[in-house]
Amino acid sequence: MRTETLDRFLASVGEVILSSSHLRTQAADTPGASSSRLDDGFDRMERVVGDLQRRALSLRTAPLLRVFDSLPRMAREIARTTGKQVDVELRGSELELDRAILDRLVDPLVHLVRNAVDHGLETPEVRREAGKPPTGRVLIEARREKDQVLISVEDDGGGIDLESVKRRAIDAGVLHPDLADELPSDEIAALIFRPGLSTATQVSQVSGRGVGMDAVKATIEGLGGRVELHSRPGLGSTTSLSVPVTAAVQRVLLVGLGAEIVAIPIAKVERVIEVEAAAIEQAGAERFCLVDDEPTLVLDLARLIGFDRVEEAGVTPIVLTEVRGQRVALQVEHLSGQQEIYVKPIPRLLGSARALAGLTVLGDGSPVFLLDVNQLV
Repeated sequence: MRTETLDRFLASVGEVILSSSHLRTQAADTPGASSSRLDDGFDRMERVVGDLQRRALSLRTAPLLRVFDSLPRMAREIARTTGKQVDVELRGSELELDRAILDRLVDPLVHLVRNAVDHGLETPEVRREAGKPPTGRVLIEARREKDQVLISVEDDGGGIDLESVKRRAIDAGVLHPDLADELPSDEIAALIFRPGLSTATQVSQVSGRGVGMDAVKATIEGLGGRVELHSRPGLGSTTSLSVPVTAAVQRVLLVGLGAEIVAIPIAKVERVIEVEAAAIEQAGAERFCLVDDEPTLVLDLARLIGFDRVEEAGVTPIVLTEVRGQRVALQVEHLSGQQEIYVKPIPRLLGSARALAGLTVLGDGSPVFLLDVNQLV
């Protein structure tokens, strides 16, 4: 079945789900309409429609082998270019994901495998001196956990030079020298995801230009996933990606901005707090407030995406999230709860609005935009 046909079919299923939610909302708002028999009828309809949606989404999936298949040959070519030897093992390539997610996983996985061979693995001579076999090993593994797929790229190389990462982070102004020695090793390794940081001692044709790992993080988080990096000195490194099985259904936090409501992926929300409006201080063109005793950049979400905002005194809700590696506070007007939504593509007319990742319709018929917080600034 063609992808376009599947997309139209899924869109129709999504419309049925939205219509069902709309009917339930209308029934709840109609005096005298509520009854146990009516509620039971809605529950049965939602179960049937939910099953239809799951079956429809299963048609939109493809095996991970579609992405994994080319990685071993690429790794061997990089090893040959850099004078190394490598064996690549694939596990879990039979698992299936939404094709839209698979397409966006290609570049992150290519970059991670390049890094594993070029930066991670040692030359045969160095490995022999360290008591290792001359041929390095890269394991690319995938496994299913509920509605997520975990993909890891693991190498048995020398691990990340944490001291080099600290020095480069200090030179780039990302890390304060007085705090460098107190950071746990995993937090130091995670600094590699900051833009412009690289542990390569020289630029090669393969990698080491200080770009890439931040793009990997932004891509995975844009899919509603997360990235983790663990390194063991002398033993190797593992980068783990967690991505949803489907991009069509996401759990979101609904927030109010003036007369509008927008959705933020729950995966990108650290937590929600309330602060006094007077506690938000202006510093030049930027505003800050204290969160956990640390100054945190405050962004007015309504103004960022061009919505009108009604200024209010007193307490204001703040959504803590991360934008391109930096913790930020998104100022909103009110919270409208959490909800699982069916995400529809953005109309072509709005295609240039990078911060808009999708569109849905609430039970009362209101259109709501899904935001990609990495594109807000």
